[in-house]
Amino acid sequence: MKLTLAILSIVCYLSCHILIEAALQVGFYNDRCSCAESVIREEVTKAFFENKGIAPGIIRLQFHDCFVRGCDGSVFIDSTPDNRAEKDGLANGITIRGFEVIDNAKARLEDVCKGIVSCADILAIAARDSVVLTGGLHWNVPTGRRDGRISRASETVDIPGPFDNLDQITRSFENKGLTQEDMVALLGSHTIGHSHCFSFSRRLYNFNNVMGQDPNLNPFYAEYLKQQCPRDLQGSLKESTVVMNQTPYVMDSSYYTNLFKNGGLFVSDQELLDKPRTAQQSAYYAVNDYAWKVDFVRAMIKLSQIDVLTGSNGEIRANCRVINP
Repeated sequence: MKLTLAILSIVCYLSCHILIEAALQVGFYNDRCSCAESVIREEVTKAFFENKGIAPGIIRLQFHDCFVRGCDGSVFIDSTPDNRAEKDGLANGITIRGFEVIDNAKARLEDVCKGIVSCADILAIAARDSVVLTGGLHWNVPTGRRDGRISRASETVDIPGPFDNLDQITRSFENKGLTQEDMVALLGSHTIGHSHCFSFSRRLYNFNNVMGQDPNLNPFYAEYLKQQCPRDLQGSLKESTVVMNQTPYVMDSSYYTNLFKNGGLFVSDQELLDKPRTAQQSAYYAVNDYAWKVDFVRAMIKLSQIDVLTGSNGEIRANCRVINP
């Protein structure tokens, strides 16, 4: 009975508090390609059990796609001699992953529903499935996105960086129509996955002109990170990674708990405690895992609707990596 009430509360919360882009709809592929979501789920699940790190990778792909030109699948497009694409931008490069999962799902769907399911929708559904596989809540994904035909590495400057301060990351999210509350909830995705050492090593060795180590970083945590990412790694620092949290494959609110121990991995994480409003929201999530999961779903749905292409705009790419001729 309690479980049923909990499920109903989620449905009520989402239906009452989330606005869906008018041209998107839940069940968009029911009559067009009824197997779409099951095929995507199968590919994501298969990849997850081969390598659990693929789930946070796909969630991050969704974020990086939507922050550049909206959620149009442009992050998948390969660079050409005439154009350096998003995936090769400074904010992406070797740090994003999961392309092969989307490719596999797309190939299967092209076999059974040729020209129907967009790469942008595949990513939105795959991100939801990745959240569920790691212990997050399920939600119905509004679909009907079409794929963009433009992808430029230079535009990845819109993606917030790990050394941004609170004002900078808040502004980045607000520029995409997301509130500061959405931002705090979405940053909780850092509870899963790995990070490359170069994304935070400045906090350990070269924080500013006055001190080498960031004073806001827990000294015991800093020592652990230095063992994983020693200064003398030099070139190897580019490939070396550490887990972002003690539960790297489980979606839970321990990310927020760690902030109050000065254990945020990135400057942009720890910055959440710099203002009363974001600190209060983080404290609430630290003791209320369920509330964070509900808010995370709400924010993910909003994220997945940023500047979507629908109707006659864009295209349905035959190959996610290549614009249609």
